[in-house]
Amino acid sequence: MIGINKNTLILSVLLLGATACKGNTQKKLVADTIKPVIITEKVKYDTDDPAIWINKEDPSKSLVIGTDKEKNGALYVFDLQGKIKEDLVVRNLQRPNNVDVAYGLVFAGKATDIAITTERMTHNLRIFSLPDMKPVDNGGIPMFEGETGDAYRDLMGIAIYTAPDKKMYAIVGRKNGPTDGSYLWQYLLQDNGKGQVKATLVRKFGNYSGKKEIEAIAVDNENGYIYYSDEQYGVRKYYADPAKGNKELALFGTTGFKGDHEGISIFKTGDKTGYILVSDQQANRFQIFTREGETGNPHQHKLVKIVNVAANQSDGSDVVNIPLNGTFKHGLFVVMSDDKTFHYYRWEDIAGKELK
Repeated sequence: MIGINKNTLILSVLLLGATACKGNTQKKLVADTIKPVIITEKVKYDTDDPAIWINKEDPSKSLVIGTDKEKNGALYVFDLQGKIKEDLVVRNLQRPNNVDVAYGLVFAGKATDIAITTERMTHNLRIFSLPDMKPVDNGGIPMFEGETGDAYRDLMGIAIYTAPDKKMYAIVGRKNGPTDGSYLWQYLLQDNGKGQVKATLVRKFGNYSGKKEIEAIAVDNENGYIYYSDEQYGVRKYYADPAKGNKELALFGTTGFKGDHEGISIFKTGDKTGYILVSDQQANRFQIFTREGETGNPHQHKLVKIVNVAANQSDGSDVVNIPLNGTFKHGLFVVMSDDKTFHYYRWEDIAGKELK
């Protein structure tokens, strides 16, 4: 019989107990699989990322814009019943990847809501007015000009930051990029003097692990932060205001993900409070972190819940916190699914009893 040191045995028991407690804590955070209340009609090729536009005059007429990611793909537009609005769909886009919306960009003499998407194969940003989905970008705005690395100009992620002074910025990601802290480029959006939108580069920033790619980007306008998924590594956080510099403020979600860190969306329970939802793609679930961080450290984002969803292999998501209609009384969470659809979830189903 092999002898076992008494102290070693005690330590092993303690470690096993700690591991079991950690596992039990993780299990407590996981909810049962949530079913969508609506699944949209199918697109032609490959859904990737959604954005929600709120009709402020009549929220029940709000729209969901989603990318169909393929050569000769499209920006699809859906109503809140998941039906395609054929008259608003923008077709013949060259692999549109991600999409975002913003409110009140001033050009052509007035404030206009916009949908903005990355067109990977042309290296252009495409911008359309809302709700009519008419192009306002003079045919496309070139991104990452001068870059020569492999896939360094292949556009992927997009998010819009609206600053307190109403200036609007596009934060753009790509399929591949450098590891020197300049993966993301930020552009100021303005009128080009002819009633169309132009983009002026204002900074390059963003660490990159080199593991896979950076696609999902989200902006917290009220708190002034940018979050993005460094796939298979973690979620990174920066100031959205270029004047505040390029220091990384946080890196979280570095453990507990099955595969890719993907779509990020922010649910707001107040001006400063709420939740950051991050897709754990290969696990078909979302990990939910505190938006406001911890007391005394706004950059310490604690994991508070894990939600399994029926959507499969989700790349992208978006969420809003206002009542839209009789179905979505407390907010809408839209999730891409790899069967060419988007899933609509009620916020109360995602929140359950654990969240506000």
